[in-house]
Amino acid sequence: MKHQLFPLFLLLGLCVFAQTPKEEIQSNRLLSGSNYVAYIAPEKPLSPTPQGYEPFYISHYGRHGSRWLTSDWQYTDVLKVLEKADRYNQLTPKGKELLSQLRDFYAVAKDHIGELTTVGERQHHGIGRRMTEHFPEVFRGEAHVDARSSVVIRCILSMEAEMEELAAFNGNIRFHNDVSPSYQYYLDGDAYKTDEQKQLYKEMDRVKEQYQQRFIHPERLNGILFNDSQWVSRNVDAVVFMQRLFDIAANMQSHDDGLDLYALFTDEECYDLWKVRNIGYYVQYANAPASRGKMHYTQVSLLKNIIATADTLLDKSDFNGATLRFGHEVDIMPLACLLELGNCDTAVADLDNLDRCWANFRIFPMASNIQLVFYRAKKTRKGEAAKPILVKVLLNEKEIALPISTDQYPYYNWADLRNYYLSKIVGAE
Repeated sequence: MKHQLFPLFLLLGLCVFAQTPKEEIQSNRLLSGSNYVAYIAPEKPLSPTPQGYEPFYISHYGRHGSRWLTSDWQYTDVLKVLEKADRYNQLTPKGKELLSQLRDFYAVAKDHIGELTTVGERQHHGIGRRMTEHFPEVFRGEAHVDARSSVVIRCILSMEAEMEELAAFNGNIRFHNDVSPSYQYYLDGDAYKTDEQKQLYKEMDRVKEQYQQRFIHPERLNGILFNDSQWVSRNVDAVVFMQRLFDIAANMQSHDDGLDLYALFTDEECYDLWKVRNIGYYVQYANAPASRGKMHYTQVSLLKNIIATADTLLDKSDFNGATLRFGHEVDIMPLACLLELGNCDTAVADLDNLDRCWANFRIFPMASNIQLVFYRAKKTRKGEAAKPILVKVLLNEKEIALPISTDQYPYYNWADLRNYYLSKIVGAE
């Protein structure tokens, strides 16, 4: 493992962002949405291909694109509170306005729970198109593209959006698209936690609750929406209500014409609500000391699939193509930790200072993706030793560091990286 537990003063010195998450959220409130953050296409160009090499294979795991909220209660819990307050004449004019807005929005949302939005569809069209622009060699000729999705419809439609872009680039691509419960064990490994991981997950719920009570302060919001603070204290779980309302507000960026509910929250409240969610995702899915560094190992089956699939393809000198997998944030985030991408697997014991080292919105926005791009030598001269296969990894289409040494970043020797990950798998098992 490249990351160790450091004393706090050393750890904070090592985890310095160009901007702190608080500064980023103050300049763009949408980032406080955690897993609801809409995908932002990268602007920085990729590094040139190493001399004498060409890309020929991409191994990918991607989250579905922007979506409606996944559960009906995420809308109705807020509506029920507002409707009850309205019956007792406890809503301010702003509260009545919010109730009317949410009623109208829910009338449409209730028939689309968990579905991909047009924003999410566009995100995957963009990702697929940029794959062909950045790595045309991978998709030339009769390229082979094997795409598999979680059984959830938003994942399937995300897969189809990317396939449409690949087909538009080259009509000769040989596609194999598949959806089956038999693939769920590696496409949605979070659903296959061990008993120990299930228990740790429940224990971390209590950790989240502690931070909710510490950092979430609904009093100001209550004063905007409700007439009587005493009535609120007797009838509303104000902390939960604020979180639920914030979820609706944050997910409005999944829609082209969503309501602007962020105006109900201050900058500080947006940051505090994000901070709680950041801690929650960290302790339940990442390399957190609080959960004994166990939770990102939910993705061992996915990592094994990535390696085994590559093993069947990389020795075929005439092969070019891609393996594309589509699933969920609760899988791509721990996969990024398991792969030790950048600082994704950082171990931070002091959760009060987690945001100085680890920010969830940098890892798994809607349509987040991990791409392993493989390169081989174009030609080997007679008598010349075979050149190693190289790989670089893109997290959300941005080059990122891997856990072994290299003298030609962002490119790494695949054989060395493969051995590193296989050793890690053996240690986990």
